[in-house]
Amino acid sequence: MDQYQAIRELWREYRIASESDLDCRLSSYRILFAYHSGKIENEQITYHDTREIFENGRAVGFTGDPRALFEQQNQKLCYELIKRKIVAREPLSIPLIREIHAALSAGTYDQRRYLEQGERPGEFKRHDCVTGVHEVGSAPQRVEDDLAELVAEVNAYDGDDVLKAAAYFHARFEYIHPFADGNGRAGRTLLNYYLMTRGEPPLIVFEEDKKRYYSALEAYDVREDLAPMLAFLTEQTVKTWRAALERKSGTPLKPRNGLDQFDP
Repeated sequence: MDQYQAIRELWREYRIASESDLDCRLSSYRILFAYHSGKIENEQITYHDTREIFENGRAVGFTGDPRALFEQQNQKLCYELIKRKIVAREPLSIPLIREIHAALSAGTYDQRRYLEQGERPGEFKRHDCVTGVHEVGSAPQRVEDDLAELVAEVNAYDGDDVLKAAAYFHARFEYIHPFADGNGRAGRTLLNYYLMTRGEPPLIVFEEDKKRYYSALEAYDVREDLAPMLAFLTEQTVKTWRAALERKSGTPLKPRNGLDQFDP
């Protein structure tokens, strides 16, 4: 059995049936997820501040851009918002996507987007915002239809290769680029939401691997090649759960890095 399949089995052995079960298994994970997901796009985010916010509700002595703290507080609030839905296995939907984005982006839009362009957290973009070196992104008038089509596709999937479906959802979501800002954080949260509602382990996209992450996104943007994203997410899942798998097997898999894994 390969490491990814072993991790799938480990996750299913947890038999998560309640919010408290989820809290128990993700107590350390959710801090690391918030730290890495935030830092991919905001260099001012630190692990220390993220942990302080999750554990104590505040960060003492912070002197940087307040946006960094808003983003991490929002990560905490978003988890509280969606954990009941994860346990209930509520499917992806347009209202859920908007709700998650609103929770993650509250108080983070800059003056240009908020006052000059009229963009709002939780509302699809009003202007032709594009992303990446190839400037991809659905036109504003196409966003909701494109997302509805994507959601219908992945919700209808009933096969066993859920990670591949999740990789497709994530690559396509980022290609559509439905919001004026915060698409990365929302997309990574939705990726894990989909995985967990399908009984699959969540993963962390580690900020030190962001160049390969962006490369995988670009491969889909340019060639609709999903293989790099699937390979990347498989690797990140193993990296996320390495410590837990080591503990179960009693065999070290590779040298550890204090911020690259957790042990539930």
